[in-house]
Amino acid sequence: MGVTSGTAQASGPGAKPAATTAGGAAPAQELQGRTFSSPAERTVVTSEPGAQAPSGAQSSQHLVAFLTAMSAGAYSADLQSYVGVTENATVDVTVAWGDGTTDTYSSAVSSAASDMHRARHQYAALGTYQIKITAKDAANGIEAVNQIDFVTAGSEFTPHAPTRLLDTRSGIGAPAAKVPARGTVALKIAGNAGIPANATSVALNVTVTNTTGGGHVSAASQKDLAQSTETSNLNYDAGQTVPNLVVSYIGADGYVYLFNGGWQPVDLLADVTGYFAPVTAGGYKSVTQTRVVDTREGLGTARGPVAGQSGFDVTVAGRSGVPAGATAVALNLTVTNPQEAGHLIAYPSGQAVPTTSSVNFVAGQTVANAVIVPVGADGRISIRNGSWQPADVVLDVVGYYTPDSRSAFVPARVPLRLVDSRKNSWNRPAGPLHGRDFFAMRLEADTTEPKVDGWVLNTTVTNTGGPGFLSVTPDPNFWSDYQNGTQTVPQRPVSSTLNWTAGATVANVAQTPGGKGGMIDVWNQGWQDTDFMVDLFGYYQSF
Repeated sequence: MGVTSGTAQASGPGAKPAATTAGGAAPAQELQGRTFSSPAERTVVTSEPGAQAPSGAQSSQHLVAFLTAMSAGAYSADLQSYVGVTENATVDVTVAWGDGTTDTYSSAVSSAASDMHRARHQYAALGTYQIKITAKDAANGIEAVNQIDFVTAGSEFTPHAPTRLLDTRSGIGAPAAKVPARGTVALKIAGNAGIPANATSVALNVTVTNTTGGGHVSAASQKDLAQSTETSNLNYDAGQTVPNLVVSYIGADGYVYLFNGGWQPVDLLADVTGYFAPVTAGGYKSVTQTRVVDTREGLGTARGPVAGQSGFDVTVAGRSGVPAGATAVALNLTVTNPQEAGHLIAYPSGQAVPTTSSVNFVAGQTVANAVIVPVGADGRISIRNGSWQPADVVLDVVGYYTPDSRSAFVPARVPLRLVDSRKNSWNRPAGPLHGRDFFAMRLEADTTEPKVDGWVLNTTVTNTGGPGFLSVTPDPNFWSDYQNGTQTVPQRPVSSTLNWTAGATVANVAQTPGGKGGMIDVWNQGWQDTDFMVDLFGYYQSF
């Protein structure tokens, strides 16, 4: 996988972390873009009436043109255009990119060979573009034309009112039956519940419940990928109800597949809060993770636990770096000190309380879940405690979606595991992350101009020796600083991405930018060692 990563041992305010170096490509380079091609046999050849070879005899020249394009970024295409001839010729080529712009070049093509030309083009807007190649052999009076329909890799976000698409307990979206051990459920996304057919990815809150054994759930765009991937979206133990945000690529058939990786049947629920499509809608913008609500302190709402079967509204647009025009916000929603089992619901203000859930909990549990919530017309969102007893609520903003942002989501068509501390990887020997320590991870090449605006990562902890919480933050150094021993010690964050108790396996999504050098830090904020995993599900990019 070639990800360069490093370990850091931070034992005190003045400690200098040690780093290791490994070669290879960064994750953004590892994600394979979609390829579009039109073979030579699709060439349309025309001849000028009465055209003759220079000798006066009828020409036997044959001309073909074909092309292959691969997405090179959210808005970009890498094109390989080919021209082939049966006799030596100079061929004039025009590439029309489908947005009103063209490139031209001339090639001296050898007999019975083909000439290949590379070009990169960046589009001003997301969408589908017809790329057309026209090759002219003026000396022999013939022209060859071929074309492809290219779809940009990037997609922008459209909020969706929280809607339940799947509930195997009641037969919504699938038969009313538990998903069997090592079984898979196919969930229709594109063309369902007002989600358009051209949607490429979806934001779901997936929940597993009625569990009688331990296991995990994996989501993917194809059934075989869901069943075979080494990545996971959420983990569970017997008796647990566990949710997690899933941002998944949608298969060509319009489905997302959810695999029960346990050895006992489970029920699965899935609630949609938005989707991504290759059209202009809402681009993403990261913000420094900022706490906007903490009922323990009276921050953002009244001080004191939220009473059972009640809730509050909080303004998110126009504060904490979120502009007034934001259509949705990316949040980390945490419940703590709950007096009995229940759930929290996050939804746009001014709407009826949906029959969905955002975070599920049991008495005494502290649990966090990433959510993407549409913003109400008044710039507010609503939080409701679905339990019958009080619970404290903490809310951190990590980003937002707005029509003014150009940063589009590029999905990992196949989720990619970047690191698993239980295994040797990228010169990092297998071993847990020490308590009060962090792992410095390079996600881009050693750059001063990161090309990724935000990363969508699923983080998981396991083999936990005691309670704690995980934080994922941008690293303030360049990778060369770690190599040279000139790095500064990152400031310990106070916000959490996920929380755990001893012996637990817990997952949660982190949407985070890289630092100025394209690096992030994964912090073990507990006092005991823990194993951790980081899976890549996509990133946001503006070019």
